[in-house]
Amino acid sequence: MAARGRGLIRALSASPGPAWRQAHWEARGRLKPEYDAVVIGAGHNGLVAAAYLQILGVSTAVFEKRHVIGGAAVTEEIIPGFKFSRASYLLSLLRPRIYSDLELKKHGLRLHLRDPYSFTPMLEEGTGSRVPRSLLLGTDLAENQKQIAQFSWKDAQAFPKYEAFMNHLALAVDPLLDAAPVDVEAFWRGSLLQRLKSLSTLTPLLQAGRTLGAQLPQYFQVLTAPITKVLDQWFESEPLKATLATDAVIGAMTSPHTPGSGYVLLHHVMGGLEGEQGTWGYVQGGMGALSDAIASSATAHGASIFTEKTVAKVKVSSGGRVQGVVLQDGSEVRSRVVLSNASPQITFLKLTPQEWLPKEFVERISQLDTKSPVTKINVATDRLPDFLAAPNAPGGRPLPHHQCSIHLNCENTHLLHQAFEDAMGGQPSHRPMIELCIPSSLDPTLAPPGCHVISLFTQYTPYTLAGGKVWDEQEKNAYADKVFDCVEVYAPGFKGSVVGRDILTPPDLERIFGLPGGNIFHGAMTLDQLYFARPVPRHSGYRCPLPGLYLCGSGAHPGGGVMGAAGRNAARVVFGDLKST
Repeated sequence: MAARGRGLIRALSASPGPAWRQAHWEARGRLKPEYDAVVIGAGHNGLVAAAYLQILGVSTAVFEKRHVIGGAAVTEEIIPGFKFSRASYLLSLLRPRIYSDLELKKHGLRLHLRDPYSFTPMLEEGTGSRVPRSLLLGTDLAENQKQIAQFSWKDAQAFPKYEAFMNHLALAVDPLLDAAPVDVEAFWRGSLLQRLKSLSTLTPLLQAGRTLGAQLPQYFQVLTAPITKVLDQWFESEPLKATLATDAVIGAMTSPHTPGSGYVLLHHVMGGLEGEQGTWGYVQGGMGALSDAIASSATAHGASIFTEKTVAKVKVSSGGRVQGVVLQDGSEVRSRVVLSNASPQITFLKLTPQEWLPKEFVERISQLDTKSPVTKINVATDRLPDFLAAPNAPGGRPLPHHQCSIHLNCENTHLLHQAFEDAMGGQPSHRPMIELCIPSSLDPTLAPPGCHVISLFTQYTPYTLAGGKVWDEQEKNAYADKVFDCVEVYAPGFKGSVVGRDILTPPDLERIFGLPGGNIFHGAMTLDQLYFARPVPRHSGYRCPLPGLYLCGSGAHPGGGVMGAAGRNAARVVFGDLKST
């Protein structure tokens, strides 16, 4: 990387953030001594929860420790003139009800839908002057079949059936996302009234079962088997299988050969935008613009949002009920309920007085699987990458493949498994899986004219390195250089185009964004940590053992991704509880 780029990163690393973001979310209104509800953390789920509570007439304040709102859905100008979606970088999973209920379009949300959406270039040596093959997938089914037929005519014929199969599963699971999990505890041990109420939580589960019908055994296999076993039953060509398998392992410390990896794939195909199922897009202005739109809706209804206000602990009465929060400056804010958008570990192990939580509950929280494989590298370049498999157009204008998720080192599932094996031995992957996105290809407001912002979502990188090594600047730059070398093989000249980079290893993601272990989902999206086992069994309905304290972030059902579902669901549970007290 150019020396001036590294110098920029070092110079900016101590900066609290550019003024254009810092000034935008100063405190909305004066801090009052008491609210009905307090939300810890202004991540997108926390903002969604605040908006819904305020709409329902619950006076709500949100406290964010950073200088910007959004949590991992944030835009930051790390390099002057280049605005990055620094952590999360794509939108698809946001629940349609949230989009409409909060009138996000009215509050400034603008989307750039991607079509095509996936590009996997090959490395093919010895082809002479012939351009290497690539796999480009989008919404045009006939064109998809044509692309797949380069590798297998049989797979081209099977692909529409596979898509219909997966879409049907996504349709069945969809209702489960917008409701609290089945309240098993109330169903078996509650009062008669609690049991009757818990019956309603069965409805989405029964609806899912009816939708799947006689195909339930096949779909059960998708959720429990290794994704390679599922894909092998459909396809024979490795480039197609590896491309599809990336969605089964992305963000997860799992191999395509790991049982249960199929659910992570489903989690990434069940979204949609503008009424188009499975569509992914970029947010105009970066992901922080989504958080701004949610916050704008919340404050328009009367919610108060405060940045640079760190919650030090949850305040509990002598009778064992939440009374509010204590801020880091010592001031106290009273409230009837507290919702935490922080991870379960931060919420229950750091912010909640331990004497008010059962020992067994604390142990279960401390044992949650939060392993993360992700290192995110944000890159500023002075031109577009020029891929051997799809040469650039004259003048450097973006071509269709530039708007895609570009999969590198993804020619076959063995490469993905080998990258995973490296990390399990405490080493960063020798040939890391790379998802490269160029949001400025559709949103030129993110970079100076002719320049681009590039997101490199890479794995696998362990949180703890072997041999006593730590993720210091030398190790971080060595890994980033390895990633850049990989990109260079597919797109010669890439390294020469770089003017700056921002490297976020798992410890960085934990430190900056509060992601435990660097895990983008607040915890593994494995079957033992999903639905009524998220975050732990018996406490999956957003409530916890301490009355008045609720979890509303990605550590609660239905998990990670920029969905907003946990925030909305938690707000509805809180409102019901407030009405009944």
